[in-house]
Amino acid sequence: MIPLVPRKSAGKRSRRFTRAPSPVLAYLTPWATIAIASYIASMPTATSAPLMPPLGFLVLLSWRQLHPGLLPVWAGLPLGFVDDLVSGQPMGSGILTWSIAMIALDVIEFRWPWRNFSIEWAVAAGLIATYIIIAALIAQMAGGGFTLLLILPQLILSALLYPVVARGVARADSFRLTRFWAFG
Repeated sequence: MIPLVPRKSAGKRSRRFTRAPSPVLAYLTPWATIAIASYIASMPTATSAPLMPPLGFLVLLSWRQLHPGLLPVWAGLPLGFVDDLVSGQPMGSGILTWSIAMIALDVIEFRWPWRNFSIEWAVAAGLIATYIIIAALIAQMAGGGFTLLLILPQLILSALLYPVVARGVARADSFRLTRFWAFG
């Protein structure tokens, strides 16, 4: 005859230490890296033409293409507002362009869920060029000067810099998912 051993009650969970990603770090890392990149892009540089790529926008595209569901579609509004505050663009230009880019990325993700990096790079280059041209047109309406030849180096540099930024975002993503000791 087999002796009956009482089981643990189903209502009690065993408590022990485990390793799990920090929910705060997992949620705030994309938002913070985009805001910091927007700030870095607004640092003073001595050039006769716009040359600095819109790093905040590049980081936004990288996060959105790395993890499509991580940032909601409405994230373009607050992040564009932060970019408008630090970049010196007329208020609302970043909000408009970043929101349109988030909607466009959502449509692209819905229509073509399986893509390789070269297609993502082409999509990012198209969105970057559209963003820079629209931002220059909005700045021209606010009293700035604009010629396509003047922003051409910025367009080319931004498109070529996208893979480097995407690699940095992938590193930030591994930091975001770092496991810490947790009790539970």
